Amino acid sequence: MANINELLEGHVTLEVESIDRLYLNGYLPSLATAGGLVHFLTEHLGKPIPSPALLGQMTQAWVVAVKALASEQGIPVVHFQHGQRKDEVANRLRQQRGVLDQVVFIGVAQEKAQTFSARKEGNTFHYDRDKTVYVNHYYFYIDDEDFGPIFLKVCSYAPWSLKLCLNGHEWAKRQLEKQGLAFETLDNGFRSCADPKKLQETCDRLGPEDIERVFRKWLRRLPLPWSGKDREAGYDWQLSIGQMEVSLTQIFDRPQKGREFFEEVMRDNRSAADNDRPAPRPFAARACPHGNGNSAA
Repeated sequence: MANINELLEGHVTLEVESIDRLYLNGYLPSLATAGGLVHFLTEHLGKPIPSPALLGQMTQAWVVAVKALASEQGIPVVHFQHGQRKDEVANRLRQQRGVLDQVVFIGVAQEKAQTFSARKEGNTFHYDRDKTVYVNHYYFYIDDEDFGPIFLKVCSYAPWSLKLCLNGHEWAKRQLEKQGLAFETLDNGFRSCADPKKLQETCDRLGPEDIERVFRKWLRRLPLPWSGKDREAGYDWQLSIGQMEVSLTQIFDRPQKGREFFEEVMRDNRSAADNDRPAPRPFAARACPHGNGNSAA
């Protein structure tokens, strides 16, 4: 029976490695602690009392700005139901709207978030970052000129954390289109390319500077709880990797070869698991003088 290398040799018409889905967390270092929040309210905003009402006012003003954006630009607003598949809604609206480098629609969903709890002591307030609540999160589903379909999710409660979701395959597709290079796609990846070497070189080019650029671009274009003045003062989001998926796509010349490859990989993994499995413990029985049962030794 052929091994994996023999199955691959001469039967792979395209092989490409690429970043696939990339989920990034946006956080505000200056508001990571209760002390940072109090400093923001009293020193940056200049309020004598760090009241939680100030945070509510910021959220309300931001929600009004989001609704105004939707109204002015004719952007649909979808309130997701519990258990509703967001990707299916997004795919349908992307096809219907067909916009380029714009917000496709805005989604609203109640989801869990960690925020601050406040307690009043005398004439001031003290905060703890220990409260878990279900609050509205706003999803901005976007068609970006360079990255294609992306979304930015913003929590409506302080400290207004966010998530950015990108796809390296979609970025590579947009770059190939700009180069005028012909290719065929899979649901999430590539089936063929007129120049496989250039395809791999394109996938390899995606780096932190591209991600930072698209992130900053949409921070400028979308209404957010923080103004440009706030961000200039240091109250700005930073990105960290929440989840990164890397894919290796191999296209076989015949479906049968793909099935054989899959079966051989499964066989190898079962063999490895069997080798790692500890030997079974010996089982012995002894007679019990006061009963009819057996016991394991």
